[in-house]
This record gives sequence, C-alpha cells and structure tokens, in this order.
Amino acid sequence: MSKLCSLTEAIQQYVHDGDTIYAAGFTHLIPFAAGHEIIRQGRRDLVLARATPDLIYEQMVAAGCARKVIFSYMGNPGVGSLRIMRAEMEAGRLEWEEYSHFGMISRLQAGAAGLPFIPMQPTATRDLENANPLYRRVTDPYTGQDVIVLPPLRPDVAIIHVQRADVNGNAHIWGILGEQKEAAFAAEHVIVTAEEIVSEDIIRSDPNRTMIPDLIVDAVCHVPYCSHPSYTQGYYDRDNEFYLQWDKITASREETQRWLEEWVYGVKDRAEYVEKLGPETLARLQVPERLSAPVNYGAY
Repeated sequence: MSKLCSLTEAIQQYVHDGDTIYAAGFTHLIPFAAGHEIIRQGRRDLVLARATPDLIYEQMVAAGCARKVIFSYMGNPGVGSLRIMRAEMEAGRLEWEEYSHFGMISRLQAGAAGLPFIPMQPTATRDLENANPLYRRVTDPYTGQDVIVLPPLRPDVAIIHVQRADVNGNAHIWGILGEQKEAAFAAEHVIVTAEEIVSEDIIRSDPNRTMIPDLIVDAVCHVPYCSHPSYTQGYYDRDNEFYLQWDKITASREETQRWLEEWVYGVKDRAEYVEKLGPETLARLQVPERLSAPVNYGAY
C-alpha cells in the first residue's frame, strides 16, 4: 500500500510535542527540510538526538522547538561552534547528554535489537563517564574485565533522507553511510524523505542498496533538495558558502530570527524554499555525473 504523502502531512501525523526525534544522516543526507517543517508547525519540548547535530538542530533550537539534545559531536563543520546551542546549554536553558560516536551508535543498535545495552570496550571515555552518569561499567562474565554499557536509544520518530525510494518505503542510500539503518530500526515511527520516487522495479534491481525496508516505514515524502545546505551524494553539492554565512548570522539573535522568518516561516514548503534559492545557487551546487560500474546480479 502506498505510504506517499507530503512532508507537511507526515510531520502533522507523526511528530508531537515532547517526542524524541532522530534526524539521521552523516555528512550528507541530512533532512533539513523536515527540521524546517517541524519549526513551521510549532512543535515544542522535543528531545533532539543525532550523532552530529549540525545546523539542522541549531535552527530548531533557535526556533524554540527543543528542551534537550543528545549528541556525540556538536559544531558547524569546518567552521566552529554552534553558537546558539552552546549559549543555550551554558545558560542552562537546554538540557544535554554527550556520548562518543560509538556510544551513540551502540545505543541505537541496542534500541533496534530490543536489548538493554550493547557492551563496549573501555576507550578514551573516562571524561564522558565522569560527565554522563548513564555511562556504566559492568563485569564481562567471560573475562572478568570491565566493559562500558549505555542504555538503548529508542526515538519516537526517525527521519531518514535517501536518494530514492518507492511509494511503499523501500529506500536506496549510497555514498557515506551513517546511522540511518540503526536509527530507523530503533524508532517507533519512520519518515523517509527522498530526492526521487521511483518504481519498485528500480529498487528491486539493486537490492543491496536498500538500506531501509518498507516494513519499518510509516510515511514516504518526495522532497527534492531536502538536504540543503548539506548535500546528497549524486544530486547536489554541499553549500559551503552557507555554512560560513550561518556562523555570522548566529552571532546575533536578531539576525538568526530574521533568517528563520525569511527562510522557514516565510516559505510554505521545501519547493518554495528551493525556488527562493534561485537558479544561480542551484547551478553552483550541481555535480557532474560519475556512474558506478554495472553489477550483474544473475538469476534469482
């Protein structure tokens, strides 16, 4: 059965005040459009979990959507701090939990598998253990050595951006892989946003690229340029100019609010946002074609 709907409808149905949201994607495939739609719909008291919060969560924090962030790296990549998130945390207005990257992934893996924890070898996490009481040590029953454990992470909603999906929710991802699969399987609900909606035959033609299966997907949304100002491998490049501009914008709360008014509240949806970007920006972000070698799956 088709799960195709607008992003507006998906957020209305599945994202509620107080939910824990996991907007996945590592370096690319970051679902900025979904973050903007959550802002437009005025969601509040959200717990925002993500390995690398990036600008998407800073924009949501600046809009007043969040009461807490759960993360394993925080920054404007290649530029510096996330000014607003840091200020909110230091002022005590934003709760937070910090983990290592492996700690975040282990929490998602435990959540996806229905386990109380997945053990990790003690590494350079002593400072995190001191800062985060959820880091615990238990005894390995086989060696008698300590292992690190963390509680499972089970988001209410995972939002996964992909290159292409069919209307049922089977989704292809390529390029840098992050924690998309783990977040999707750990979550209660899954919203997939896709650059393209394709036929089931195209998905079935390359099954090893199907990172997200339809059995865990609740909604599928066609959202071209969903990741801007980040990138989607094979579709458009990272808008490095914007990341530099954001650092200057967030130096002022007033400028940040002006940006939100113009680029989030001031547009109806992602299509209007893309139109507002203009042909010059879209041309600058175009990527050349670089096809992979064909694969022969043979008979089945």
